[in-house]
Parts: sequence; C-alpha cells; structure tokens
Amino acid sequence: MVKKKSHEERHGEPMHANEAHEYLDTEGTERNMQAAAEDSAEPELKRLAAQELLEKLTEMQDRYLRLSAEFDNYRKRTLREKIELAQSGGEEVIKKLLPIVDDFDRAMISIRATDDCGAIKTGLELIYAKVNEFLRNNGVKEIEAINEPFNSDMHEAVTSITVQDDGQKGKIIEVTQKGYSLNDKVIRFPKVVVGE
Repeated sequence: MVKKKSHEERHGEPMHANEAHEYLDTEGTERNMQAAAEDSAEPELKRLAAQELLEKLTEMQDRYLRLSAEFDNYRKRTLREKIELAQSGGEEVIKKLLPIVDDFDRAMISIRATDDCGAIKTGLELIYAKVNEFLRNNGVKEIEAINEPFNSDMHEAVTSITVQDDGQKGKIIEVTQKGYSLNDKVIRFPKVVVGE
C-alpha cells in the first residue's frame, strides 16, 4: 500500500482545525471504503472458491457415474460370457457323447435280434471302454478307494464292519458307489464301507 503524503507535505503549510477535521473524515472514509471493498471482495472470493469446488464435485460425480456404468457393463458382459461358455461347453460334451449313445442304440437292436449272450457281452464291454475313455479325455478320473485308508475329505462312509485282520482296520473294505474327480476336484464322493 502506498503511503499518502500529509497535507503539510503536499501544500507546504500546516493544516487548520477545520481542514484537519475534513482531512480525517476523508481519510477515514477512504479507509472505510477500502475495508468495504475488501469485505465485498471476500464474499466474492468465497463465491468463486465455492463455485470452483462445485465444478470439481460435478466433475468427480460425472467420473464416478461413468466408472460405475463401465463396471456394470463389464459385470453384465462377463456374466453373459460365462453363461454362453457353460452352454457351449455343455454342447461340446453332448456332441462327444452322441457316438456312445449311437453304440448303445446298436447294442439294443442287437440284443433284441440275437440270442448270443457272448456277442452282447463283448459289445457292452466295448461301449463301457468307450465311456471310460471319454471320461478320461475330459479330465474325469475314478477315485481309487479299495484298501486305501479312509479319508473323510475323499470318501463317504456308508457303514463300517468289524474285521479280523488288524491291517484292514481304518481301511476301505468295499465300495458301494464309485467316486469321481474332475481335474483333481471331487465331483462325486465314493460311498464306502470301512473296516473297524
């Protein structure tokens, strides 16, 4: 702020009382006007700061809405892809099973047309081998259980029987239903009888 020159410095003579009073009034008015200008500038600065904050908030809300919409679209697309994959994956499995079903159809026709049990037995064994090969090719394995120690994470005990041989205690004596794993994940637990 520039310092104003006094009356005496400007005019070269001392100020009279009336002039001093007017000068002080003028000086006070100028100070009041400057303070008023500062006071009026302060709300203007606050208004500008509030407007800037509002603009930033609006921009952030817009970003949030866009990001939320993008995520929702991603989620829907991923869900749709999973459904399509499951449906098409099931379709591939069915297509691979159809030749085995055809073999069963031919076997049923042969059973009705012949009395040769040996030929029927051979045909069924071939179909059974095909089914097992199909399962192996698709990552399905039979869970070995006979004479294995009972493991509740891998086996489902249906009953237990008393055994004479101490080496058979805690081991699986009989399998009542085979169990299978798909890519090392159990999809059906074998139902077993445990020795005690």
